[in-house]
Amino acid sequence: MKPLILCLALISLAPAQKPMMQKDRQVLFDFRVDDESTPVKIAPATQKMVLSKVFRRYLTDANKCNFPADAGEDYLAAARKAGQMVPSIGDVETGSFTAPGQTQTLYVIEVNECNASHADNFGTKRVAIFSGQQLVADVDADFARGVIKKTDLNSDGIDELLMMTGDMAQGTLTEMATLVSFQNGRRHVIQEFGSVVLDSCASGFPSSTSEASVIYISDVTPGAMPKITQENYSSSCRKTKRWRLVSRGKKE
Repeated sequence: MKPLILCLALISLAPAQKPMMQKDRQVLFDFRVDDESTPVKIAPATQKMVLSKVFRRYLTDANKCNFPADAGEDYLAAARKAGQMVPSIGDVETGSFTAPGQTQTLYVIEVNECNASHADNFGTKRVAIFSGQQLVADVDADFARGVIKKTDLNSDGIDELLMMTGDMAQGTLTEMATLVSFQNGRRHVIQEFGSVVLDSCASGFPSSTSEASVIYISDVTPGAMPKITQENYSSSCRKTKRWRLVSRGKKE
């Protein structure tokens, strides 16, 4: 019995092994890592070319906004129809978005309808896709304000985009992400991830936490979309985060 007891004792003293990452899983995006992206810079001539082809008329100065607050139930649509908006390009990406083998430029446009409030997410967002100077697609972006990753997960030659929308209110940052494609010039939702960042640390409340998700994909097989999974983590507001897994799947 002594050899067996000694063996068990040695096992108990061995360091705990970390869980091994599944070999068929890789990170698509880790929202626990701070985003250090810089704002895009668009030449004035490019901005004018893009906006003039997307909108029949628009304003270039918010001080010239002159639109009634009681313009109807769909205030933002009425403002756009009247040309009461001050649009600008918020993000840009190059790739093949509507069909394989294309050289295209995708612009995310912040429409900035006049007097759009915080409750309106400060206005709608659009995606405009150009081939050279030709507009080939113009679609609503469902308030997505930027591209955080370009992919081609099923190797069909058409790029998918991981896009994000966000909001800051009373010291709490909320960001949501959706994987979409624009094949044939239409917006197709591949997967919605719900809230991928919920950080209340800036609020200063004692119960404040930082929550963030990690999006994984299975091994990529040409011609097939990989399985996409989501894990959600939480940490205290300390400078050095110690993340713990709290759930799996989409967060509302």
